[in-house]
Amino acid sequence: MSMFDTVGTSQASTARKPSTLRKVARMNQALRHEQPDRVPISDFFWGGFTRRWRQELGLPADANPYYHYDLDWIVTLPNMDPWIRPFTTLSETQEEVVVKTGFGAVMHKHFDFPMPEMRSWDTDTFEKLEQARFDDPRDPRRFFSGGDNQLAGVGDGFERNSPPWLDTVKSLWPDFAVYGSMIEVSECLTRLVGQGNALLWMGEEPERMGAVINRIGAHLLACAEAEIAAADGRLDGFVIWGDVAYKQSLLFSPTYWREYFKPWVTRIAAHAHAHGLPVIYHGCGNVRTIFQDCARPAPPARPRHRVLRQQRRAGLGDGRPRRHPAGGAAQAQRREGRRLHLHVRPLGEQRRLGRHLRLHREARARGRPVSAAPCRI
Repeated sequence: MSMFDTVGTSQASTARKPSTLRKVARMNQALRHEQPDRVPISDFFWGGFTRRWRQELGLPADANPYYHYDLDWIVTLPNMDPWIRPFTTLSETQEEVVVKTGFGAVMHKHFDFPMPEMRSWDTDTFEKLEQARFDDPRDPRRFFSGGDNQLAGVGDGFERNSPPWLDTVKSLWPDFAVYGSMIEVSECLTRLVGQGNALLWMGEEPERMGAVINRIGAHLLACAEAEIAAADGRLDGFVIWGDVAYKQSLLFSPTYWREYFKPWVTRIAAHAHAHGLPVIYHGCGNVRTIFQDCARPAPPARPRHRVLRQQRRAGLGDGRPRRHPAGGAAQAQRREGRRLHLHVRPLGEQRRLGRHLRLHREARARGRPVSAAPCRI
């Protein structure tokens, strides 16, 4: 099982369980900054973790954390490969495999290691990138056919012939809040040409690279539109995958991101919103310089004395103002207030877990629900 092995156990159904409807309502309320019945809970589970989890708890070989813990929501992946084609196997042993994917990337996957190695790319010059033309974003194979695709197949696990995306959605729909997803341009470039090439070409030819970003952005927007249409009302939300930062700062200038990357994130989000779908924008790394770009207009803030009184009634304090620890998601949430909804990953280190749990309690008291999930914006 890999992180994105998300096939459900239910047969296609025309009705959802009452508990599933509560999960959908819970997610929607949390993402609208309303008070749900409880904090929504989910996660992404590495394949290595799932194997150990089954072994250490003595669970069956097909045990699934989403079902075992009755989690609230789950994310699905259509075929986002620029060129829809089977993997080409370049070498394979019992310990490892080397394949070429639909991104034109040669990837080495050692089965004992958590992540693959990108070795080379067919699109290895800027001129090739400018001339590249992708398969139709509305190609039915992206949504209705099984087959190889890089994001679902080559990651912390390795899988050939992933099931049809729509079948996956249908199998999960009776039991979970089901989210579709799409990469944005930075994620696409990393897989298509490599992180080093992408950053180098942005620096050498910023305007020409900007034109490429706009062309890829239009393709991914069309993919997202086709995905939502293919789901035919079976999605409850949408995730945009967008790793754009190092540990300390963005991969590139915030100004460059705002000019070329942000418009396509905005348009994908707007299309999802137009179909009634809440959007989660995933971003690993330190993205504090673009927090304001991700924040919506703030709802009216409640007077401070009312917040403190509610805290006191909830048993979270004595009703007096307190200084809060600086740093991380807690600082960002307090700085941006109700405009920014953070999903904070409950970290395993004991010295940090307590702080995040306090953040959850305080957020609920203030009417700012925080979902227990991996780091997301």
